[in-house]
Amino acid sequence: WAFARKHGGAFLLRIEDTDEGRNSDESLRSILSSLRWLGLDWDEGPDAGGPHGPYRQSERKDIYRQYAEKLVGGGHAYFAFDKEEELEAMRQQLKEAGADQLQYGSTTRLQMRNSLTLSTQESQEFIQAKEYVIRLKVEPGEKLTLNDLIRGPVEVDSSQIDDKVLMKSDGMPTYHLANVVDDHLMKISHVIRGEEWLPSAPVHILLWKYLFGLNEMPQWAHLPLILGPNGK
Repeated sequence: WAFARKHGGAFLLRIEDTDEGRNSDESLRSILSSLRWLGLDWDEGPDAGGPHGPYRQSERKDIYRQYAEKLVGGGHAYFAFDKEEELEAMRQQLKEAGADQLQYGSTTRLQMRNSLTLSTQESQEFIQAKEYVIRLKVEPGEKLTLNDLIRGPVEVDSSQIDDKVLMKSDGMPTYHLANVVDDHLMKISHVIRGEEWLPSAPVHILLWKYLFGLNEMPQWAHLPLILGPNGK
């Protein structure tokens, strides 16, 4: 809010309510009243309207699906049909083998049940039954660089990134897909957030690259967290 006001920009209020288990009208009212109590105002939002609405992500599911399907069509994402017990078995096998990372990615995806390993007919049966998630297909060995406004260049090897879920089995997007799509459509110039999201930034770089081009990506600033004397 302070950054937008200082630079003559617009401050948008976007409600990220894709977790249906935590989503309620009461929580929305609490967010709005808390921000007003702090003296913050917004130029666009769920109660203010604006040219980039709707501003509740739960009302934008059809938009996110279009972009998820675009990623699948471009070979940058795929359908996965694994049950939770299969995922747990995969993690246990990796753990017993002494693997550094227990993740669903380039080294494990071809041993799992997904549209990369099953026939087209088998995949379509799962898709029609809506028993799937959509995962980002991360290719290993790519150097991804984020020019953070606070930390400067941050480089990550894509081999360290797992195939993140982009669309959940309930049809809702995850944070990764929803925020990248919304930042593009809402013409966000700067993303300022806590440093706990820094490990996810390479995933977002890939999504920007595949969907809109890196030249369209906003500037990023990952803020240090406020910690107590015990470091928590």
